Order: sequence, then C-alpha cells, then structure tokens
Amino acid sequence: MTDESKSNHKKPEKSSEEIVEERTEEPIEKSEIAEKKEEKIFEEISKEKEEKSIKEPVKTEESEVKPEKTKEKEEKPKKREDRGKDFKYIVRISNTDVDGDKKVVYGLTSIKGISIQMATIIADEAKVNRYVKIGDLKDADIEKLQATIDRITEIAPSWMLNHRKDYETGEDIHLIGSEIDMRLRDEINIMKKIRSYRGIRHERGLPVRGQRTRANNRKGLALGVSKKKE
Repeated sequence: MTDESKSNHKKPEKSSEEIVEERTEEPIEKSEIAEKKEEKIFEEISKEKEEKSIKEPVKTEESEVKPEKTKEKEEKPKKREDRGKDFKYIVRISNTDVDGDKKVVYGLTSIKGISIQMATIIADEAKVNRYVKIGDLKDADIEKLQATIDRITEIAPSWMLNHRKDYETGEDIHLIGSEIDMRLRDEINIMKKIRSYRGIRHERGLPVRGQRTRANNRKGLALGVSKKKE
C-alpha cells in the first residue's frame, strides 16, 4: 500500500454511546479504590478502639451517677493551734462569747452595742494592750474590761453613746447586748399607745423617717398600673 492509500484509510469514528461508556468506566474504577481505602481506615479505627477498651476499665452506670464532691466537703476545717494550757478559746464578757483568737479591739466588737472606737476607749481605760489576743489575757485583765464596760457612760463622751435623752430619765445612756432590743421594743409600744405619727407608721409597716413610698417600699398585690373598668 502506498502512502496515499494509508492517508486515505481512516479509522472508524466511535459512536456517542461508546464514548459515554468509556467515560463512565473510569470513575467506577476510582470509586472502587476509594472504597477499599475507606475499608482499611475503618478497620484501623476499630482496632484502636478495641485496644483502648482492653486497656481502660469499663465505666458502669453507678460510677457515672456518683455525685460530684463540693468544695465545702473537700475543704477540711482548719485545726486550731495549741497555744498552751492557759489560753482561753472562748471568753465570756457581758453575757456574750468572745472568740479568744481575736485581738482585744476586734473581740470586743462582737458584743452588741460596742464599736471599734468604743472598744479602743475601753481597752485604754482598762490599761490592756489593744492588740493582744483575748485568750492570752489573765482573769484580772478580763475583770477590768468588764468593769469599764459597766461604767462606759461615765468614760465615753456623750456624743458616742447609743441612747441619748432616755424617755423616762432624760439622761444619756449606753445600752449593750439584749438591753438594746428590749428598750427599742418598749419605746415603739409607747409611741403606738400615745398615737404619735411615728407610732402609726410603725403600726402600718410604713417607713418612719420620711422616706418616699410612691416608688419604693411597695408591698402586696397592688403593683403595676391597673386599667379602669368601663
């Protein structure tokens, strides 16, 4: 055959159906390879899970349901240091228990009616160191503190006293402990009996010292804006 005959002899053209089949065959082979890879990955993951399950103990439902420990339970109470036989952990002054670990100035403030300023006056008058712990004081020093508290109206200035111009006597006195609540209750009852403005306000449960009641101190069900019924 000559060159011309070769050039004239052309290969038969492929139909459209054959072309589509060739294109569809290629991705099918690729998908099979991807599936094989995925199977290998799943097998490796399953083996790792099995190994972990063998190493780690299986958690039961009871272990999961256990309540979490709160911080309060975890924190153990602090133990007090042993300060010797003579140390008093609780000191009784003016019918109140005072913590012996506190200093004199701050320990006296646990008594109702005594502030820090008043406690400093009491400690200086009794000639006791302000910053010594009350538990380290001797019985004689504690008695001195009690004696100065009993005559505090004579020692402290009048402007520091908590009950000035008493209703019965008209004198300036200083109340301590349970006397404060008893005297307050009695005076409120007197105001109610004489029907004074303050007594009436106490009876009705309203503020006594001129506070406003339109916005604050609102009680009961009559809150908000109610529409008028037509």
